[in-house]
Amino acid sequence: MSTVRPARPVRVLIVDDSALVRSLLTDMLRTDPGIEVVGAASDAHIARAKIKQLNPDVITLDVEMPRMDGLTFLRNLMRLRPMPVVMVSSLTERGADVTLDALALGAVDYLPKPKLDVAATLRGYTQELIAKIRTAATANVRPLDLRRLPRPLLSADAVLARTGPVRALRTTDRLIAMGASTGGTEAIKAVLMELPPDCPGVVIAQHIPKAFSTAFARRMNDCTPLTVYEAEDGQQVMAGHVYIAPGDCHLCVERDGARYVCRLNHGPPVNRHRPSVDVLFRSVANSAGPAAVGVLLTGMGRDGARGLLELQEAGSRTVAQDEASSIVWGMPGEAVALGAAQHVLPLHLIPEKLAALAAAMDITRESRSA
Repeated sequence: MSTVRPARPVRVLIVDDSALVRSLLTDMLRTDPGIEVVGAASDAHIARAKIKQLNPDVITLDVEMPRMDGLTFLRNLMRLRPMPVVMVSSLTERGADVTLDALALGAVDYLPKPKLDVAATLRGYTQELIAKIRTAATANVRPLDLRRLPRPLLSADAVLARTGPVRALRTTDRLIAMGASTGGTEAIKAVLMELPPDCPGVVIAQHIPKAFSTAFARRMNDCTPLTVYEAEDGQQVMAGHVYIAPGDCHLCVERDGARYVCRLNHGPPVNRHRPSVDVLFRSVANSAGPAAVGVLLTGMGRDGARGLLELQEAGSRTVAQDEASSIVWGMPGEAVALGAAQHVLPLHLIPEKLAALAAAMDITRESRSA
């Protein structure tokens, strides 16, 4: 009489920066004898080592994590070691774009993080989680072909045309253009607090909801030595002043004679963001070129990476925050990969570098030789 050997349990690795969520997901999955939780990781770097060590069948993956965001890790994983991934993140509930990005990169399925308030909700969530893990274990996962990934629906071209090289103009005005996303509000604060009061005018695109940008600008004004505004259309950019893009609105910089002015643009989202860092950086490349310094700080995704390269090509000095000091090394990491950053620095060294680069610009001498 022959016996049928039971199928091997599905081996799962849980990747989430929250110890509570890791514990909760582990307890849920262990209620199914056909699933074995073989390990857990608090960030992508630990996950990479544990995948090699434990060889799981499926991983659950959060989007918002320190050191490397989940989408960047997913892109690398599907290119180098494709395997079934179920995204478990609050962002998959709040943001359809994040979910679509994850699926485009090769994730099998997704669900939001569990809510802890109602026992019946947790029971239903456990059943759904188990079903998705079991389905993912049977998925036919193929290596990610980066050439076939859909490009972002819109680039900065949808808002602002790129001009030719900017000639150095007779002006002593300089600009600092800054972009950031995840973790950026505190990183921006750290930079602004250390800039000198007479520094060049600073223009900023931070991915932030419309309801928060006014309060953010007000807070920066209260805690830094600079005068900080939520930018207004037609506002002149002056030294020692900071102009933050309003939420849900692109910020551009235009030249008006010998001065720079802010222009607000309600065009479509670029890289799925409005304000977009790429749009701001392109406008500064168009209007200021060698009279500007561009800096890209912590953030998820790739918005701003191409714009930083355009700044460099226009003669601007360029800086990116390094991986170790970034909350998420998505945007600056993409810029480094493109060769767009002339300087890659920890956050605490960036203010001094920005001030030094701006002070070293000899715009009037370049103008006379042009």
